Amino acid sequence: MYAVRLWSVRHARGLHAFYGGFEALLVQLNGLFRALGYERIERPTAAVEKVVKGLLFDCRMCGQCVLSSTGMSCPMNCPKTLRNGPCGGVRADGNCEVKPDMRCVWLEAYHGSERIPGGVESMSKLQLAVDQRLQGHSSWLRVTREKSNARASP
Repeated sequence: MYAVRLWSVRHARGLHAFYGGFEALLVQLNGLFRALGYERIERPTAAVEKVVKGLLFDCRMCGQCVLSSTGMSCPMNCPKTLRNGPCGGVRADGNCEVKPDMRCVWLEAYHGSERIPGGVESMSKLQLAVDQRLQGHSSWLRVTREKSNARASP
């Protein structure tokens, strides 16, 4: 899993572009999702999301995905689950102070963000603390609802 996570960071540009198209498709499907009922499709969508993002990013299903702001490196993989940058305990070799055999998630995030247009700048946006109530829920559906609602508002 760890090797695939590092692969995803190295291919952040392509994955970011793919997700942009995927997100646009989801927003277009908002009417269908509303007709089916977001509550009804939550569980199967979250299951698919968990498999896909688990494989590619070692996703923890926090329900508040910020991969596009962290160079496709999931900050929830940080042993301290820090969402706004490294703890300051990064070893000289770039590895984590808690897990010495693992590269710092935030060092990887920076390298991945360098590959995404505007990625380094997006890392400077403050990420709110994780809302534990969203754990296990689909961030795909949450983003779809938010973006669709934003479109509908004047």
